[in-house]
Amino acid sequence: MADEEIGRITHFFPKIGVAVIEITADGLMVGETVRIKGHTSDFTQVVESLQQEHLQVPEVRKGASAGMKVKEHVREGDKVFRVSAGA
Repeated sequence: MADEEIGRITHFFPKIGVAVIEITADGLMVGETVRIKGHTSDFTQVVESLQQEHLQVPEVRKGASAGMKVKEHVREGDKVFRVSAGA
């Protein structure tokens, strides 16, 4: 099964390594694996925490945005995919 696109990066804070993700499909939960892909970005990582308004949240629903710590540099417009368990 192919990875499912669930959102995109709307902002990146390089000093603290946090990306703001706008969720456009389903939702995103802590513990899920995501792939971030763009022109120069392409990596996979586990979602270790999500924050909304400086508060930790267990999940983010469609239409909302959240901050997520990322292990590599990302850019605005990069796409976020949910990695399927069988991949």
